[in-house]
Amino acid sequence: MTKLVAIFARVLASIALVSLAIPAHSQHNEIVENLSPRIQQPVYGSSGMVVSQNGLASEVGAQVLRDGGNAIDAAVATGFALAVTLPRAGNIGGGGFMVVYLGEERRSLVIDYRTIAPAAARTEMYIDSDGNESAAASSGYIAPSVPGTVAGLYHAHQRYGRLPWERVVAPAIRLAEEGFALSHEHVAVFAAGKGRIMRSDAAFSAYFKPDGSAYAPGEILRQPDMAWTLRQISQFGANGFYSGEVARKIAEDMARHGGLITQADLSAYRPIEREAVSGTYRGLTVISAPPVSSGGTALIEMLNLLEPYDLASMGAGSAASLHLLSEVMKLGTVDRRKYIGDPAFFRLPVEQLISKEYARERGQRISLTRALHPRDHAQVDPWSFESQNTTHFSVADAEGNAVSNTYTLGSDFGSGVMVEGAGFLLDNQMNNFSHEVAYRAERDGRQAPVNALAPGKRMSSSMTPTIILKDNQPWLVTGSPGGSTIIGNVLQVIVGVVDFGLNAAEATNQPRIHQEGTNLLSIEQALNPDTQAILSSMGHELRVSDFAFGSAQTIMIEPGNRFSGAADPRRPDALAVAP
Repeated sequence: MTKLVAIFARVLASIALVSLAIPAHSQHNEIVENLSPRIQQPVYGSSGMVVSQNGLASEVGAQVLRDGGNAIDAAVATGFALAVTLPRAGNIGGGGFMVVYLGEERRSLVIDYRTIAPAAARTEMYIDSDGNESAAASSGYIAPSVPGTVAGLYHAHQRYGRLPWERVVAPAIRLAEEGFALSHEHVAVFAAGKGRIMRSDAAFSAYFKPDGSAYAPGEILRQPDMAWTLRQISQFGANGFYSGEVARKIAEDMARHGGLITQADLSAYRPIEREAVSGTYRGLTVISAPPVSSGGTALIEMLNLLEPYDLASMGAGSAASLHLLSEVMKLGTVDRRKYIGDPAFFRLPVEQLISKEYARERGQRISLTRALHPRDHAQVDPWSFESQNTTHFSVADAEGNAVSNTYTLGSDFGSGVMVEGAGFLLDNQMNNFSHEVAYRAERDGRQAPVNALAPGKRMSSSMTPTIILKDNQPWLVTGSPGGSTIIGNVLQVIVGVVDFGLNAAEATNQPRIHQEGTNLLSIEQALNPDTQAILSSMGHELRVSDFAFGSAQTIMIEPGNRFSGAADPRRPDALAVAP
């Protein structure tokens, strides 16, 4: 021991002598050169990345990549795992959109697995005596639409996955059966959602103890009924959900409680593989979800409106840049509400809305000094340019494949309805149809809006899963939950990276704004008070939100397979994992 101490002392002395020989400023520069000046850092990797709203699910996806799966395999496994570990939003009882980029083929596609209205659904079921949308559209047994998640994930895997189907479903089965330790966020969310969860006895029994008390952080939540359903899916694929015992349980539970979904509705469900909606922004290619998602169309329109302006010179987080973002959000929001619905029921002006020509005409209404008043929105007819609670996860692998997936139950815990004996919640997406506008249009003899309810119809969505290509390779993979805030959340992440040169973490951590197409500008609490004052002087009516906007999950991919992943701190359990 004495000999070791002596050796250690001589080493320290040598280091001290060397240090004395180097000027102080040289030591400082040498150290600083090896450190990043960035305050927020993403997670780095060299063989892929998985970023989701729950760390357990992210690790499931990363392990699939380690085991030789591709990005599609990892995305499917992550999606099923989130159905277990993030019951507020992860789901097999809802639906969504998956944007896929296939590296070897150098092509993109979108799997639309949005939920659809049951055959028995009618607008009047969701309208109260005053002509307003009733609570029945948002919770209880007539709020669910026909789920699409299992069909969508199965379609993705069967067409583009590599590992056996059973392998990608197995981690979710294990998490449901063996259980996992609840986080503080889990417990807080269960408490906040207790009223909705109590809409069905099965849901309350699944997420609260037998005596009705709440679980504490660190306690294990097991979901045996969910494990049973996942085994049916593992064994029989999508048929294990849309026919057989699971479908029977859904239909019987609906019938017992006056619900609308039948076995015929379930057996008729099909996901749709669509061409991605695509545009360009500052030389980059933007691919996103097409209608019935209004998100991709609106996002590209907003980027087109921004492109003529030198945002970089305005500075990230400045009043000037936030004002401009607010103005393009206003115009894009007005257009998406008016023109986007299910393309199976209407001809939609998508190509016109995403054209540069339309943006040039629409953008003439923007002032750099004053907020645009709603009366000045003045619709531009896109047909004259004839020349178009949710969660998100992003996945990329070392072979050039990437997946951006957003799916939803709607509100936290969806309709609050859990299928008896099946262990999963059903969505409440029937409230995404334009019930009030449709009811008044019918009453007054006017044409129904594009998003009016019809049996078998997909309701419009603001989900905006997005992949940006640089040199025809995935460069940015991003998306967010957040209802009507989703499109703006994604827009602000993209602008942060592209225009302001922020890394994925910095772009994610920037305070956000939200614009609904009015003069009311919602802002997160972290926005600088001086900036708020300037925005107010420009005519914006500011409202400080009591909740954060979304939870963007983002991956950047630089040449040489340099992956960086950023999980949004707005949802505490989110995590980026490199395989």
